[in-house]
Amino acid sequence: MGLLTILKKMKQKERELRLLMLLECKLHKTGTVTLGHPKHQSLACPSGLDNAGKTTILKKFNGEDIDTISPTLGFNIKTLEHRGFKLNIWDVGGQKSLRSYWRNYFESTDGLIWVVDSADRQRMQDCQRELQSLLVEERLAGATLLIFANKQDLPGALSSNAIREALELDSIRSHHWCIQGCSAVTGENLLPGIDWLLDDISSRIFMAD
Repeated sequence: MGLLTILKKMKQKERELRLLMLLECKLHKTGTVTLGHPKHQSLACPSGLDNAGKTTILKKFNGEDIDTISPTLGFNIKTLEHRGFKLNIWDVGGQKSLRSYWRNYFESTDGLIWVVDSADRQRMQDCQRELQSLLVEERLAGATLLIFANKQDLPGALSSNAIREALELDSIRSHHWCIQGCSAVTGENLLPGIDWLLDDISSRIFMAD
């Protein structure tokens, strides 16, 4: 039995996924999301820009009130469940003192969630550059990539196709990827995006012979 087969069988037994969630194209803050089987503890550390929609996304997933959202200071912990997976999410603040630790969260990451502010047309070039720089990270090699084109509910928001072109997604060959237009406020298309991510990772890791 080869080493790759052994590792895949270990993955299947543990049924633990690590997902990295990067919110907003400005990339002032980063983090990871870890999903695991209910029998296993899992860890998630997503974060993003102040007022970027990160906390709104997490609250929407958890069925919480989103009318009052305060900036994240330090970190908060939330536990979400979806399709039999438990997500323990560390909502990490983006203070300058924490930024040197961002890439510590890349280890063993199975999925990358990249959230773009679709209404921020001025930042698309920066967004594309930051995303491309992350995709060459060795610890993210082969990770499934989900792009959330967030804030589709706002007037003037770029379409998913426009963002796909701006981010040059069709040039990506190193990762499976999908772009999903969504709204953190209305919740539109958040679950379909996560479902695609789980399906892709499962087919790549858990279903392999």
